[in-house]
Amino acid sequence: MTVHILKPGMMSSLQDRGRYGHQHLGVSPSGAMDERAHRLAHLLAGNTVTQDLASLEITVQGPSLRFDAPALFVLTGAEMNASLDGQPVAMLRPTLARAGQALTMQSVKPGQGARSYLSAYGGFQVESLLGSQSTHMRVGLGGFEGRALKKGDQIQLARPLPNQEATLNKLQAVLDELRIYMPAALALAPRERLRVMLDQADLFTDESLELFQSQSYRISPASERMGYRLEGQPLQRKTAKELLSAPTCFGTIQVPNDGQPIVLMADRQTTGGYPRIGQVASVDLAQIAQRLPGQNLGFEVVTAEQAHALSARQEQAFTRLNDSLEPLRKALEQCVAQV
Repeated sequence: MTVHILKPGMMSSLQDRGRYGHQHLGVSPSGAMDERAHRLAHLLAGNTVTQDLASLEITVQGPSLRFDAPALFVLTGAEMNASLDGQPVAMLRPTLARAGQALTMQSVKPGQGARSYLSAYGGFQVESLLGSQSTHMRVGLGGFEGRALKKGDQIQLARPLPNQEATLNKLQAVLDELRIYMPAALALAPRERLRVMLDQADLFTDESLELFQSQSYRISPASERMGYRLEGQPLQRKTAKELLSAPTCFGTIQVPNDGQPIVLMADRQTTGGYPRIGQVASVDLAQIAQRLPGQNLGFEVVTAEQAHALSARQEQAFTRLNDSLEPLRKALEQCVAQV
């Protein structure tokens, strides 16, 4: 029932959709950087849409791990050339690991993203703190001991599969016949410009608002789970007046005094006093989460109504995918019933 970490990779941590409802107390939500990929892994591993179990968020360089009991797992997000006992593992496809098999992941393919997600059927046996299993590494909260994984760690599976050959063979037969139709709205089609809604636009000069929408920014090396710092021609404010601190969101774009925007990410601070020039539409948060320092991005302004319509379309696609995976969930329930 244990997953043994043989090699931790660059930075691997347990993340779910976040620790919400406590930001007014100074607790950052944290959670998966690419929530879209996390949710895909969660559903494709046979978990229900009403659950939010942690997946393993893997950054740039993948880990190696060994299953000491049968498990069903899925990989989504960035391609990292994964193999199970030397056999290639397909992305976005449920894979059955037998007891003793080792999963090995390499580095991300150039230009193919920054983060992969590994979800297991039933999730991992870790404590939920403040309603979430997410790891906030800056404060040592949640996940597995509040930190990134390291060599020698052992994580328990919450719902192990029976180590019975006949039962596992039946499950493998279901997986071989399983047809997965991925809605187009859940694909990560690369975008040069992220869609944003303007926020405190009246604080910036007209020239800066035009520059914000026309130039290409370079992602600074000083970028991580708290925020992505961007490098470009500085944006100018009309006045240098001080602002009251206000709540922040994933995707809030702040502009400090140097005029270089910062896109706040999963481990953001709970409030901020810098002017907010915009908010990245939720459907495009994965676009920046899958970019690496040194890469470029731009912004395209949309209305709140357009952003809401894009989000609704994505949610409808998740619902369709969840409904189509009912045969997989039934097969897994029958398998677990044999334990």
